[in-house]
Amino acid sequence: MSELVPTATAPSAPPPQRPAPPGGARESITDLTPMDRVRRRALVKMKLFATALLAVMAVIFVVAWILQDRYPWLGYVRAAAEAGMVGGLADWFAVTALFRHPMGLKIPHTAIIPERKDAIGSSLSEFVATNFLSEELVREKVSSFGVAQRAGEYLLRPDAAERLVAEAAVAARGLSKVLTDDQVTDLITGLARRRISETRIGPPIGRIAADVFERGEHHPLVDFIVERCYDWIRNNYTVVARVVAQRSPSWSPKFLDSIVADRLYLEVETFAKAVRDDPQHELRKALDTFLSEFAQDLQHDEKTMARVDAIKERVLDNRQVRQLAGEFWHSAKQALLEAIDDPDSALRRSAVQALISFGRSLTEDGPTARRVNTWVADAAGYVAANHARSITGIIDETIARWDGEATSRKIELQIGRDLQFIRINGTVVGSLAGLAIYTIAQLVLG
Repeated sequence: MSELVPTATAPSAPPPQRPAPPGGARESITDLTPMDRVRRRALVKMKLFATALLAVMAVIFVVAWILQDRYPWLGYVRAAAEAGMVGGLADWFAVTALFRHPMGLKIPHTAIIPERKDAIGSSLSEFVATNFLSEELVREKVSSFGVAQRAGEYLLRPDAAERLVAEAAVAARGLSKVLTDDQVTDLITGLARRRISETRIGPPIGRIAADVFERGEHHPLVDFIVERCYDWIRNNYTVVARVVAQRSPSWSPKFLDSIVADRLYLEVETFAKAVRDDPQHELRKALDTFLSEFAQDLQHDEKTMARVDAIKERVLDNRQVRQLAGEFWHSAKQALLEAIDDPDSALRRSAVQALISFGRSLTEDGPTARRVNTWVADAAGYVAANHARSITGIIDETIARWDGEATSRKIELQIGRDLQFIRINGTVVGSLAGLAIYTIAQLVLG
């Protein structure tokens, strides 16, 4: 009966460590399903039939033994019945030894399944991993499935695409409940700080500024600032007069202060008006020159770049940055949840159309489908090559948790009825062999 126990080949990877059952107890699998009850009745019937056939052989043997002196031809019957009993008993022993100790006698190499349950499970696990989860076989099977085409045909159905989007919306809603706002805020802040801290922001800002200044796109901002300065000067004569009064000597007459203030105010107003009205004013040109040089310094001057980075670090350390990240996440989350909860939202409709478009590309674009099929086959092959034994390890772990005797009874329910044919065949074949041997002996030896 050794052929019933799979022989383990050299494992490609060490078998997974089996967890010890809690408290050393084995998991019981004795609960019978309705199908198990049907199998049990069939097994009992087949056992009774095989046993009855053995009993018939025994009765025939006894009768033939008693009467063979009167009827010599009964010697043939006795020989057939005797060999049939031997064959039936031998096969009964072999079948019984698989599941239990025959007649309760602990004979070596009996009760094979209960005693060697874990070894059988390991061998079965290795057999499945080697012969059913080999990299070549898995790649071939997955490639023949046409995963891309089938997925594309599924996605082309609007109801299927809408269902996937709805499931994704449920998952997103669940994820939003799992992740707290503080966790996401810390994540966003940490990622931003790490990314920005690793980047010198002077050169990119300098390049952008140089491009803006070169094209004169900053002039509207300069016009706005100059205009506001001119308006402030025009509307704040009292400020100029007060400054002159405060800075003038104590012995200076008031009317002289007033004349100086008027003159100073007029000069300042005239200068500001000239800067405002003349795009080619010297101050504007000087400002353009300064800004251009500053843009170059941001890109090439180490001191300027270091100062900008120092300002960057101070900004990142500001508590307002985290608060801004929190407000950004809260607003984005609310908008996202409202969009995904509304089946008619633009986000949901766009997602459905994107899935349908992707499905169309899978069915119509041959290169895209081949790439997807190749990726899927490569992924499946990688898993099979590197993790097949871990996957089939569930067989080891499950069988290790089963109680030995319960496992034996469970397996006997599955295959015991077919094994009873071994007993029947042993009885019949044994009797025919005994008859043939006795006949040949009579013919040859007399």
